[in-house]
Amino acid sequence: MDHSGHGMTMDLPPFTLGRGLAWSTDPFFLIACLLGLALYGWGVVRLTRRGDKWPIGRSVSFVAGVLSIALMMCTKLNDYGMVMFSVHMVQHMVISMVSPILLLLGAPITLALRALPPAGRGRKGPREVLLMLLHSRYLRIITHPAFTIPLFIASLYGLYFTPLFDALMGSRAGHIGMMVHFLAVGVVFFWPIMGVDPGPHRPGYLMRMLELFAGMPFHAFFGIALMMASSPMVETFKNPPASLGIDALSDQNAAGGIAWAFSEVPSVLVLLALLFQWYASDQRQARRSDRAADRDGDKELAAYNAYLTSLNTRGG
Repeated sequence: MDHSGHGMTMDLPPFTLGRGLAWSTDPFFLIACLLGLALYGWGVVRLTRRGDKWPIGRSVSFVAGVLSIALMMCTKLNDYGMVMFSVHMVQHMVISMVSPILLLLGAPITLALRALPPAGRGRKGPREVLLMLLHSRYLRIITHPAFTIPLFIASLYGLYFTPLFDALMGSRAGHIGMMVHFLAVGVVFFWPIMGVDPGPHRPGYLMRMLELFAGMPFHAFFGIALMMASSPMVETFKNPPASLGIDALSDQNAAGGIAWAFSEVPSVLVLLALLFQWYASDQRQARRSDRAADRDGDKELAAYNAYLTSLNTRGG
Protein backbone atom coordinates (compact mmCIF):
# COMPACT_ATOMS: atom_id res chain seq x y z
CA MET A 1 0.00 0.00 0.00
CA ASP A 2 1.60 3.23 -1.14
CA HIS A 3 1.54 6.11 1.32
CA SER A 4 2.47 8.81 -1.18
CA GLY A 5 -0.03 11.58 -1.84
CA HIS A 6 -3.15 10.92 0.19
CA GLY A 7 -1.92 7.36 0.52
CA MET A 8 -3.21 6.43 -2.98
CA THR A 9 -5.42 4.03 -1.05
CA MET A 10 -8.24 4.07 -3.57
CA ASP A 11 -8.83 0.32 -3.28
CA LEU A 12 -9.59 0.29 0.45
CA PRO A 13 -12.87 -1.47 1.30
CA PRO A 14 -15.34 0.10 3.79
CA PHE A 15 -13.73 0.53 7.21
CA THR A 16 -14.23 -2.06 9.93
CA LEU A 17 -12.19 -2.50 13.09
CA GLY A 18 -10.91 -5.86 11.88
CA ARG A 19 -9.69 -4.36 8.60
CA GLY A 20 -8.18 -1.39 10.42
CA LEU A 21 -6.15 -3.61 12.77
CA ALA A 22 -4.66 -5.72 9.97
CA TRP A 23 -0.87 -5.55 9.69
CA SER A 24 0.49 -2.85 7.36
CA THR A 25 4.05 -1.89 8.19
CA ASP A 26 5.42 1.63 8.20
CA PRO A 27 9.19 0.92 8.25
CA PHE A 28 10.12 4.15 10.04
CA PHE A 29 7.80 3.60 12.99
CA LEU A 30 8.40 -0.16 13.11
CA ILE A 31 12.18 0.35 13.43
CA ALA A 32 11.71 3.19 15.94
CA CYS A 33 9.39 1.08 18.12
CA LEU A 34 11.69 -1.96 18.05
CA LEU A 35 14.69 0.23 18.87
CA GLY A 36 12.84 1.86 21.78
CA LEU A 37 11.85 -1.53 23.23
CA ALA A 38 15.40 -2.90 22.77
CA LEU A 39 17.06 0.06 24.53
CA TYR A 40 14.57 0.00 27.41
CA GLY A 41 14.98 -3.77 27.76
CA TRP A 42 18.78 -3.37 27.81
CA GLY A 43 18.48 -0.86 30.65
CA VAL A 44 16.22 -3.11 32.73
CA VAL A 45 18.46 -6.15 32.19
CA ARG A 46 21.56 -4.15 33.13
CA LEU A 47 19.97 -3.01 36.41
CA THR A 48 18.73 -6.50 37.21
CA ARG A 49 22.15 -8.08 36.62
CA ARG A 50 23.83 -5.80 39.11
CA GLY A 51 21.14 -6.53 41.72
CA ASP A 52 19.08 -3.33 41.41
CA LYS A 53 15.31 -3.37 41.17
CA TRP A 54 13.18 -1.68 38.52
CA PRO A 55 9.40 -1.42 39.10
CA ILE A 56 7.52 -3.82 36.81
CA GLY A 57 4.73 -1.25 36.46
CA ARG A 58 7.11 1.17 34.76
CA SER A 59 8.20 -1.48 32.25
CA VAL A 60 4.58 -2.42 31.50
CA SER A 61 3.67 1.24 31.00
CA PHE A 62 6.57 1.92 28.62
CA VAL A 63 5.89 -1.21 26.56
CA ALA A 64 2.20 -0.27 26.35
CA GLY A 65 3.19 3.20 25.15
CA VAL A 66 5.41 1.82 22.38
CA LEU A 67 2.75 -0.71 21.36
CA SER A 68 0.14 2.05 21.17
CA ILE A 69 2.34 3.85 18.63
CA ALA A 70 2.84 0.62 16.65
CA LEU A 71 -0.92 -0.01 16.72
CA MET A 72 -1.59 3.39 15.15
CA MET A 73 1.27 3.43 12.63
CA CYS A 74 2.00 -0.21 11.71
CA THR A 75 -1.54 -1.38 10.95
CA LYS A 76 -4.05 -0.51 8.26
CA LEU A 77 -5.32 2.21 10.60
CA ASN A 78 -2.45 4.18 9.06
CA ASP A 79 -3.75 3.45 5.54
CA TYR A 80 -7.32 4.37 6.41
CA GLY A 81 -6.05 7.44 8.25
CA MET A 82 -4.74 8.83 4.96
CA VAL A 83 -8.26 9.04 3.49
CA MET A 84 -10.64 9.06 6.52
CA PHE A 85 -10.61 12.08 8.85
CA SER A 86 -12.13 10.07 11.71
CA VAL A 87 -9.41 7.38 11.62
CA HIS A 88 -6.69 10.01 11.26
CA MET A 89 -8.08 11.77 14.34
CA VAL A 90 -7.86 8.53 16.34
CA GLN A 91 -4.19 8.28 15.30
CA HIS A 92 -3.54 11.91 16.27
CA MET A 93 -5.25 11.69 19.66
CA VAL A 94 -3.63 8.38 20.67
CA ILE A 95 -0.14 9.42 19.57
CA SER A 96 -0.32 12.90 21.12
CA MET A 97 -2.24 12.12 24.34
CA VAL A 98 -2.18 8.41 25.21
CA SER A 99 1.25 7.24 24.02
CA PRO A 100 3.19 10.10 25.71
CA ILE A 101 1.47 9.49 29.06
CA LEU A 102 2.32 5.77 28.97
CA LEU A 103 5.90 6.41 27.85
CA LEU A 104 6.46 9.02 30.57
CA LEU A 105 5.08 6.74 33.30
CA GLY A 106 7.73 4.25 32.16
CA ALA A 107 10.44 6.73 33.33
CA PRO A 108 12.87 6.05 30.45
CA ILE A 109 15.23 8.90 31.40
CA THR A 110 15.53 7.67 34.99
CA LEU A 111 16.25 4.19 33.66
CA ALA A 112 18.92 5.55 31.29
CA LEU A 113 20.62 7.56 34.06
CA ARG A 114 20.75 4.47 36.28
CA ALA A 115 21.79 2.01 33.56
CA LEU A 116 24.33 4.01 31.54
CA PRO A 117 27.89 3.75 32.91
CA PRO A 118 29.58 7.06 33.79
CA ALA A 119 32.44 8.05 31.50
CA GLY A 120 35.94 8.44 32.87
CA ARG A 121 37.14 11.69 34.41
CA GLY A 122 37.28 14.50 31.87
CA ARG A 123 35.33 12.52 29.27
CA LYS A 124 31.72 12.70 28.10
CA GLY A 125 29.72 9.59 27.42
CA PRO A 126 25.99 9.10 26.71
CA ARG A 127 25.12 9.56 30.40
CA GLU A 128 26.95 12.89 30.63
CA VAL A 129 25.37 14.13 27.38
CA LEU A 130 21.92 13.22 28.73
CA LEU A 131 22.60 15.11 31.97
CA MET A 132 23.81 18.14 29.99
CA LEU A 133 20.58 18.07 27.96
CA LEU A 134 18.44 17.81 31.10
CA HIS A 135 20.12 20.91 32.54
CA SER A 136 20.21 22.86 29.27
CA ARG A 137 18.46 26.16 28.65
CA TYR A 138 16.91 24.63 25.52
CA LEU A 139 15.04 22.00 27.54
CA ARG A 140 13.99 24.57 30.14
CA ILE A 141 12.34 26.56 27.36
CA ILE A 142 10.57 23.76 25.50
CA THR A 143 9.15 22.21 28.70
CA HIS A 144 7.95 25.52 30.18
CA PRO A 145 4.14 25.93 30.29
CA ALA A 146 4.44 29.27 28.47
CA PHE A 147 5.80 27.26 25.52
CA THR A 148 4.09 23.87 25.81
CA ILE A 149 0.49 25.07 26.20
CA PRO A 150 0.50 27.36 23.12
CA LEU A 151 2.32 24.64 21.15
CA PHE A 152 -0.30 22.08 22.22
CA ILE A 153 -3.07 24.41 20.99
CA ALA A 154 -1.30 25.47 17.78
CA SER A 155 -0.79 21.82 16.82
CA LEU A 156 -4.56 21.63 16.37
CA TYR A 157 -5.73 24.97 15.05
CA GLY A 158 -2.54 25.97 13.21
CA LEU A 159 -2.38 22.61 11.45
CA TYR A 160 -5.90 21.60 10.50
CA PHE A 161 -7.30 25.05 9.72
CA THR A 162 -4.41 26.07 7.42
CA PRO A 163 -2.98 24.63 4.16
CA LEU A 164 -0.09 23.15 6.18
CA PHE A 165 -1.98 19.94 6.90
CA ASP A 166 -2.68 19.26 3.21
CA ALA A 167 0.98 19.96 2.36
CA LEU A 168 2.20 17.47 4.97
CA MET A 169 -0.31 14.80 3.96
CA GLY A 170 0.89 15.13 0.38
CA SER A 171 4.13 13.22 1.01
CA ARG A 172 5.29 10.23 3.01
CA ALA A 173 8.02 12.25 4.76
CA GLY A 174 5.51 14.99 5.64
CA HIS A 175 3.10 12.47 7.14
CA ILE A 176 5.83 10.82 9.22
CA GLY A 177 7.09 14.23 10.35
CA MET A 178 3.58 15.24 11.41
CA MET A 179 3.11 12.11 13.51
CA VAL A 180 6.53 12.52 15.15
CA HIS A 181 5.56 16.12 15.92
CA PHE A 182 2.31 14.97 17.57
CA LEU A 183 4.26 12.56 19.79
CA ALA A 184 6.91 15.14 20.69
CA VAL A 185 4.31 17.79 21.56
CA GLY A 186 2.51 15.33 23.82
CA VAL A 187 5.75 14.38 25.59
CA VAL A 188 6.86 17.97 26.31
CA PHE A 189 3.32 18.92 27.40
CA PHE A 190 2.78 16.03 29.83
CA TRP A 191 6.37 15.65 31.08
CA PRO A 192 6.31 18.56 33.58
CA ILE A 193 2.76 17.67 34.59
CA MET A 194 2.95 13.99 35.45
CA GLY A 195 6.32 12.60 34.32
CA VAL A 196 8.26 10.44 36.76
CA ASP A 197 11.59 11.45 35.22
CA PRO A 198 13.62 14.44 36.42
CA GLY A 199 13.17 17.55 34.33
CA PRO A 200 13.85 21.30 34.26
CA HIS A 201 10.36 22.14 35.55
CA ARG A 202 8.72 20.35 38.45
CA PRO A 203 5.95 22.59 39.79
CA GLY A 204 3.77 21.71 42.77
CA TYR A 205 0.88 19.31 42.30
CA LEU A 206 -1.78 22.00 42.28
CA MET A 207 0.08 23.95 39.58
CA ARG A 208 0.44 20.77 37.53
CA MET A 209 -3.34 20.29 37.61
CA LEU A 210 -3.84 23.88 36.46
CA GLU A 211 -1.41 23.31 33.57
CA LEU A 212 -3.31 20.18 32.57
CA PHE A 213 -6.70 21.88 32.49
CA ALA A 214 -5.31 24.97 30.74
CA GLY A 215 -4.78 22.98 27.55
CA MET A 216 -7.65 20.52 27.52
CA PRO A 217 -10.60 22.90 26.81
CA PHE A 218 -9.03 23.89 23.49
CA HIS A 219 -9.19 20.25 22.41
CA ALA A 220 -12.90 20.23 23.22
CA PHE A 221 -13.49 23.50 21.30
CA PHE A 222 -11.62 22.10 18.31
CA GLY A 223 -13.76 18.95 18.35
CA ILE A 224 -16.98 20.96 18.64
CA ALA A 225 -15.93 23.17 15.69
CA LEU A 226 -15.54 20.06 13.51
CA MET A 227 -18.82 18.57 14.74
CA MET A 228 -20.81 21.74 14.02
CA ALA A 229 -19.28 22.57 10.62
CA SER A 230 -21.75 22.56 7.73
CA SER A 231 -19.12 21.68 5.10
CA PRO A 232 -15.82 19.75 4.97
CA MET A 233 -13.01 21.94 6.36
CA VAL A 234 -9.89 19.98 5.38
CA GLU A 235 -9.06 19.58 1.68
CA THR A 236 -7.34 16.20 2.14
CA PHE A 237 -10.55 14.54 3.31
CA LYS A 238 -13.08 16.37 1.08
CA ASN A 239 -13.34 13.60 -1.52
CA PRO A 240 -12.93 10.17 0.11
CA PRO A 241 -12.59 7.18 -2.23
CA ALA A 242 -15.96 5.84 -3.37
CA SER A 243 -14.94 2.33 -2.23
CA LEU A 244 -15.18 3.49 1.41
CA GLY A 245 -18.86 4.33 1.09
CA ILE A 246 -18.64 7.33 3.45
CA ASP A 247 -19.82 10.93 3.40
CA ALA A 248 -17.03 13.47 3.97
CA LEU A 249 -19.09 15.72 6.25
CA SER A 250 -20.33 12.83 8.40
CA ASP A 251 -16.77 11.52 8.69
CA GLN A 252 -15.57 15.01 9.72
CA ASN A 253 -18.31 15.19 12.37
CA ALA A 254 -17.15 11.82 13.70
CA ALA A 255 -13.56 13.15 13.80
CA GLY A 256 -14.79 16.12 15.85
CA GLY A 257 -16.52 13.78 18.29
CA ILE A 258 -13.30 11.78 18.69
CA ALA A 259 -11.26 14.95 19.36
CA TRP A 260 -13.84 16.12 21.90
CA ALA A 261 -13.93 12.76 23.70
CA PHE A 262 -10.14 12.56 23.87
CA SER A 263 -9.99 15.90 25.63
CA GLU A 264 -11.79 14.25 28.56
CA VAL A 265 -10.36 10.74 28.86
CA PRO A 266 -6.61 11.54 29.16
CA SER A 267 -7.45 14.42 31.51
CA VAL A 268 -9.06 11.98 33.93
CA LEU A 269 -6.18 9.49 33.61
CA VAL A 270 -3.53 12.16 34.22
CA LEU A 271 -5.52 13.62 37.11
CA LEU A 272 -5.72 10.19 38.77
CA ALA A 273 -1.96 9.67 38.23
CA LEU A 274 -1.26 13.11 39.74
CA LEU A 275 -3.43 12.43 42.79
CA PHE A 276 -1.69 9.08 43.31
CA GLN A 277 1.76 10.73 42.98
CA TRP A 278 0.70 13.46 45.41
CA TYR A 279 -0.49 10.88 47.95
CA ALA A 280 2.72 8.82 47.55
CA SER A 281 4.83 11.97 47.99
CA ASP A 282 3.00 12.85 51.22
CA GLN A 283 3.51 9.31 52.49
CA ARG A 284 7.25 9.47 51.75
CA GLN A 285 7.47 12.82 53.53
CA ALA A 286 5.65 11.41 56.55
CA ARG A 287 8.02 8.42 56.68
CA ARG A 288 11.04 10.75 56.50
CA SER A 289 9.63 12.81 59.36
CA ASP A 290 9.07 9.66 61.42
CA ARG A 291 12.64 8.47 60.82
CA ALA A 292 13.99 11.89 61.76
CA ALA A 293 11.92 11.84 64.95
CA ASP A 294 13.26 8.39 65.83
CA ARG A 295 16.84 9.60 65.36
CA ASP A 296 16.63 12.80 67.41
CA GLY A 297 14.05 11.73 69.96
CA ASP A 298 11.49 14.04 68.36
CA LYS A 299 13.19 17.26 69.42
CA GLU A 300 10.61 19.37 67.56
CA LEU A 301 7.75 17.92 69.60
CA ALA A 302 9.73 18.28 72.83
CA ALA A 303 10.53 21.90 72.01
CA TYR A 304 6.87 22.60 71.25
CA ASN A 305 5.76 21.02 74.54
CA ALA A 306 8.35 23.11 76.41
CA TYR A 307 6.98 26.21 74.68
CA LEU A 308 3.43 25.36 75.80
CA THR A 309 4.69 24.78 79.34
CA SER A 310 6.38 28.19 79.37
CA LEU A 311 3.15 29.81 78.26
CA ASN A 312 1.24 28.12 81.06
CA THR A 313 3.89 29.19 83.60
CA ARG A 314 3.59 32.80 82.48
CA GLY A 315 -0.19 32.62 82.55
CA GLY A 316 -0.01 31.24 86.08
